[in-house]
Amino acid sequence: MTPSHTYAWTVAFYALAVVFNYPHFMATVYRAYHTRENFEKYKILTLHVTLLIVLTGVLLHAWPRLLPWVFTLYICWSPWHYTGQNYGLLMMFARRSGAPVALSERRWIRAAFIASYLMLLASFETGASGDPLVLSVGLPAKFTLWARVALGAAFALFAFLGFRRLVAKSGWDALAAPILLAFTQFLWFVLPTLLELRNTYHVPQTQYSSGILAVLHSAQYLWVTSYYQQREARASGASKWGVAGYFLTLIAGGIALFIPGPWLVSYILHFDFTTSLLIFTALVNIHHFILDGAVWKLRDKRVSSLLIDKNSDEALSVGAMSATPSFARRVFAAPAFRITLIGVLLVWGVAEEVRYALGTYEGNLTALVHSSRMNPYDSAVEARIAVAEGKAGRRADAIAALKRAVAINPENIGLQHATAKAMLQDGRYQEAFDHYAKMLELFPRDPDALINYGLLAAKLGNPQTAMNSWQKAEDVDPDQPNPHLYLAQGFGQQNQLALAAREWQEYLRTAALHPDDPAAGTRQQASAMIQLADDENQINRPDLAAPQYKDAIELADRAGDFKLEGLALAHLGDLYDRAGEGKSAAQLYQRGLAADAKAGDPRGEAVDWFNYAQFLRRHGQKDALVDACLVHAENLLSASEGPELKAIRTARQEIERGLNRGEQPTASSLPNLLATAQNLPTTSF
Repeated sequence: MTPSHTYAWTVAFYALAVVFNYPHFMATVYRAYHTRENFEKYKILTLHVTLLIVLTGVLLHAWPRLLPWVFTLYICWSPWHYTGQNYGLLMMFARRSGAPVALSERRWIRAAFIASYLMLLASFETGASGDPLVLSVGLPAKFTLWARVALGAAFALFAFLGFRRLVAKSGWDALAAPILLAFTQFLWFVLPTLLELRNTYHVPQTQYSSGILAVLHSAQYLWVTSYYQQREARASGASKWGVAGYFLTLIAGGIALFIPGPWLVSYILHFDFTTSLLIFTALVNIHHFILDGAVWKLRDKRVSSLLIDKNSDEALSVGAMSATPSFARRVFAAPAFRITLIGVLLVWGVAEEVRYALGTYEGNLTALVHSSRMNPYDSAVEARIAVAEGKAGRRADAIAALKRAVAINPENIGLQHATAKAMLQDGRYQEAFDHYAKMLELFPRDPDALINYGLLAAKLGNPQTAMNSWQKAEDVDPDQPNPHLYLAQGFGQQNQLALAAREWQEYLRTAALHPDDPAAGTRQQASAMIQLADDENQINRPDLAAPQYKDAIELADRAGDFKLEGLALAHLGDLYDRAGEGKSAAQLYQRGLAADAKAGDPRGEAVDWFNYAQFLRRHGQKDALVDACLVHAENLLSASEGPELKAIRTARQEIERGLNRGEQPTASSLPNLLATAQNLPTTSF
């Protein structure tokens, strides 16, 4: 869909969650806790595992940095859970149809379903995760491509082997439902991955597992569980059971599972609502996966009899729904209490839907502010308010909103960086510096924060703090180019040239590893090579400097950067001149002047003409040629006064003392003199 549909789909899926997703979780809770018999039967899950899940929720609220691990488990487990339901329903319908499913056929079909799940999981684990809540192994696409193709082929082969004899023995009509469920598995898992392999679509982990698949799975689940509960109720003698009342109970119970908890946590503890909701979502899902795997086994006699046996309900042997009710049970079972509780939960659910719809209306500041008033402890809403304020040109209000978001959720490193960036864009350097200082107390090993903190320290006149921060960033991530770049520049300014040379070498090494990094561009690398060579030259290592100049010349030439090419040629020419290789030096100077003419940099070109004039004078060339070079350099810098222009004029005055008036260059003779100087043969040196 086009981006214009994104908001509508976001709100629609959240509404579908209340109607399908939340009730389907409550349906499992209803199955496990509705009767004392079921509670005792699954006690290890209904009591002990539930307590463990609750303790995990407390731990995640106390230490939110653990959330990505739990959330990733939920996201990767979800497709496996959906796969298990599709496979279980397939086997259920096969048995209902009377089809004789042999062990080998069951194994082939199960293997097909496993292959389809692994195919989707391989897509999830390919490359870096695009969601900070979802961790990824980061497998290279060139490896997972063939793995996914092989798994897709395996799904088709295994499904064929599983159904081939079944269809022959029972016919297509009897196996229509099982085949449809196998095709459902193909649509949910295999087809999206095949489309992704053709670069048609990308499968986002969070949106896919918790979005469309969750809705489809939940609707499918409610279809089955309502049938089961109806038969169980009739078998136990409950004549008043109705699907409408049951579904209303599930909707209210589903709201109770997901919505009141985050609201109460955020209001009582001032905890970030979005983070709390994600914690509840992950843990309720994981609890559901564990519990669901136990209560829906077809080898369970009751489950099998209710889902597969087509005999009358009265013939089913099902235990009583509950024992004699206690006083508390009578109170909770009272119609007035139930109606009141359901009404409160439904109103709460509608209020949350409204808050969510307002809070996700990006760009609509009025809606976002209303959402914030409904729950002022939601960092995601505050972040959207900041974006809207920024687009409206109100930078101060945008920064204030980001500060509120950080105060609500200081553990969100993305919000921390966004706040600092907004401060920098508004010129609040001291405030940004203080923000990074506090941020580093929470995230002492974040390389980007360390780098930016160092840059601000240098800008605010504290170079040693800057160097210390960059060295920490280098220790944290030695393969990131930026820390080496800034350390090299810092050591150079401190005249510690050996240390600077080492950092330039490390920068070039890491830049080669990260060609897509903005700090590792061709220009930056060529400039680094020149500065490394300059440092090597100054510490008397010309044998190491010359190759770096040559590499810089080659790199700048490939990139079409004539300015850096001219600079490297001039510096290499100077190195050869000092080594007594005048012929090579002359050739390099002349190539450098030709590159300067294309670069469009008057200052750089003027400096190189001045240096070339000095070179000509040292090698005894005619003073008229030397003077022509100086005149041209002066003309290039005539629009800007400075020490360079002053040095050029001083040198020109000195050289013109030995020239007759007729030998000095004029406007008409200057071009010819310059051409002669620039094309002097190497034999002249």
